[in-house]
Amino acid sequence: MEPLTADGISFGYTRPGFRKGRPAGTLHNVSLQISPGTSTALVGSSGSGKSTLVRILLALAKPDAGTVTLGARAVRPGPVKSLRWYRKAVQYIPQNPAGSLDPRMTVAQLLKEPLRQLRAPGNHGQLAVRALERVEMSAALMERRPGELSGGQNQRVATARALVLQPAYLLADEPVSGLDLPLRDNVLLLLDRLVRDEGLGLLLVTHCLATAARMCGTTAVLSRGRIVEHAPTDQVLSSPASPAAVALVEASAGTQLPYAVPAAAL
Repeated sequence: MEPLTADGISFGYTRPGFRKGRPAGTLHNVSLQISPGTSTALVGSSGSGKSTLVRILLALAKPDAGTVTLGARAVRPGPVKSLRWYRKAVQYIPQNPAGSLDPRMTVAQLLKEPLRQLRAPGNHGQLAVRALERVEMSAALMERRPGELSGGQNQRVATARALVLQPAYLLADEPVSGLDLPLRDNVLLLLDRLVRDEGLGLLLVTHCLATAARMCGTTAVLSRGRIVEHAPTDQVLSSPASPAAVALVEASAGTQLPYAVPAAAL
């Protein structure tokens, strides 16, 4: 699979009110590439533009300048039909699964819905069971609804919903921020396995360098709409070269997670 690339992305800088300051969510000349079988962290404080960049990568917002490409094919917002190919290749794991999972739907319905919407071939029931198995959940939970599941289980259902289309890339937006440490550990292990064993490309969006250090070989630091540092994660941690990275390192000092990726694998 070819890389997913953002090249020279700017957003919000030509909009009314720009000269009064940089509102949260603006981007300026941001470039980033994600490759299959790799994990890249996008880190930054609140308002740095992380969520805006994710929306643009998902073709939910149009940049003022710059391009998003998957391989040689340009990606831009448009009708559902024109983006089916892209939605099958690039999927999203939300920060708050409770807000993305319809409480009226069963797990089976939640997993089959994107298959139906994107007219995916194959037996949708079997694909749903397979997606649930990939996140290490029992098919016995298929008839339950989100309100009957734990927070960790709902996060796994949201991940299975992203995986059911068999994408090449996952964009995970703070996927463990609302979980306690044991559940956080489980979700990180799951994401790491998907990258290492199945070759998915992962963009992990986080404000925490400690989380990035346990998952990602490369980290991009976003500050006030600009990428101010893009380097191996261990380098960002040991020798931060920008004030924004220094602040993130200091904020992450002492943060403990029970799971760590072996250094040789980074």
